[in-house]
Amino acid sequence: MAYVNGFPYEHYRNSAVIAHRLSIYMSNIFLQSKNPQKLILDINAHVALFRDMLIHVGQSKDNPELREKIRKYRHICVDECRHAVDVMTDLVKSASDDDGCSLHDNSHLVSLYNLMQIFSRELIKSYRLIQVMPMDMSKLHENRSRPTNFGNVLGQLLLCKQINPDFRQEELCNIENSVNVIESLIAEVESYIPQPQGLIGDEGKSLSYLPCKETAHVKRNRLFCCISRPKYK
Repeated sequence: MAYVNGFPYEHYRNSAVIAHRLSIYMSNIFLQSKNPQKLILDINAHVALFRDMLIHVGQSKDNPELREKIRKYRHICVDECRHAVDVMTDLVKSASDDDGCSLHDNSHLVSLYNLMQIFSRELIKSYRLIQVMPMDMSKLHENRSRPTNFGNVLGQLLLCKQINPDFRQEELCNIENSVNVIESLIAEVESYIPQPQGLIGDEGKSLSYLPCKETAHVKRNRLFCCISRPKYK
């Protein structure tokens, strides 16, 4: 029987195969995917889950754990959108440089653009829900309320009072930052996809805050949306 480094060859080969498979498996876990289709599917699933969780805000299932889950998936969706934009714009640029094709021939970017618009609207909805229906998160985040660094301890000594973080205001600020990030990503992707004539909004303005003149067609569409929209009590 052949030996390698003092071990039987069969054991050495099996160990090498297992190590190789583990290296592939671990790399797939820790490295973000660069497959546009998988990125779109992941974002679509997480945005849908984020949207479903918002339905329960203010309902019987609303609790601090649900609010924390909403916060977690908001961060996940923002990170995935940022990563997807980086990957897809790089792919479109490289394809354009290599083949001389148009930058606008990319269905994945169009899907990503639409998903980010949906997510942006859901973020604004979550902002308004948290504004109207705050939740006491002090018990869930009681460890965060304790001073964890020298700055907080010094601040408490100088002010002669305990510093209690405002979790509601902190979350509202974080949501506002997320909206700004997503809108900047939407603007970046918008330059790579074709825009229908007459549907492009004013540059540099948030579409969610733009005052619009409602035509009969817009009012009719809004009526249908209101019929199918879940009510938050």
